[in-house]
Amino acid sequence: MKQIIMYGADWCGDCRRAKQWFERSSIAYVWVDLEQEPDMIDVVTKYNEGRKNIPVVVFPDDSHLTEPTDADLDAKCRALELDCSS
Repeated sequence: MKQIIMYGADWCGDCRRAKQWFERSSIAYVWVDLEQEPDMIDVVTKYNEGRKNIPVVVFPDDSHLTEPTDADLDAKCRALELDCSS
């Protein structure tokens, strides 16, 4: 199974909030810090049709959410039948 990957930056409030949601929910994810890996911004713009909005959370089914709320993350993880305990 593929992993959840979140692309973002430490200075981004939405990124920090999404990281906290994943940690509270005990859902594993891979963090890609775009400040440390700027070449990965191409992935962000691919999912966002040219925009650089973050965070971008890519799920195992290759679907994604951009700037998701906690409710968005909860609904998506439940739809994918990932264990959400938040």
